[in-house]
Amino acid sequence: MQPFQKIKSIATPLDKVNVDTDQIVPKQFLKLIQRTGFGQYLFYDWRFEKGTPRKDFVLNDPAYKNSKILLARDNFGCGSSREHAVWALDDYGFKVIISTSFADIFYNNCFKNGILPIRVSDETLQKLFSTKSEIEVDLEGQSILVNNVPILFHIEPYRKKILLEGLDDIAMTLLHEDKIMIYERSHKI
Repeated sequence: MQPFQKIKSIATPLDKVNVDTDQIVPKQFLKLIQRTGFGQYLFYDWRFEKGTPRKDFVLNDPAYKNSKILLARDNFGCGSSREHAVWALDDYGFKVIISTSFADIFYNNCFKNGILPIRVSDETLQKLFSTKSEIEVDLEGQSILVNNVPILFHIEPYRKKILLEGLDDIAMTLLHEDKIMIYERSHKI
């Protein structure tokens, strides 16, 4: 996992509530055995009609091409616990998701895969939805910079650390390798 850097990008406004993991990446595309390649299927049923991009879907708007920040309404990532949803968002290029609320399992999967989910108030989210300029997300400073005005957000120190240092579960375990070796030596069978 790559260490999280400051992200400066136009934000893609997905103006929908209760976006579930089946909508993020439909089940028929879960056949891949690696974490990459899912981006092409992100919001597939909303982005395409019979394989043709729909002009009325926000991800097909050229103004949001290469956006790294996704804005979403309440309860983003609800539904099944599939990690593929986070893989699809990451593979597509999103590094930050800002919403008022996330489903718990989805929220945890974001951190395990290097995506920063930020919870904000309804008022803040509405302000972000109405801006057309780039915004900057600074994890170190825990702020979202909009038109040179900082909006602070909370993140648990442990989660902040793993994103800033790019530590997945295996890397976190390896930080304790010396203690693991001592334990294994003292418990030989």
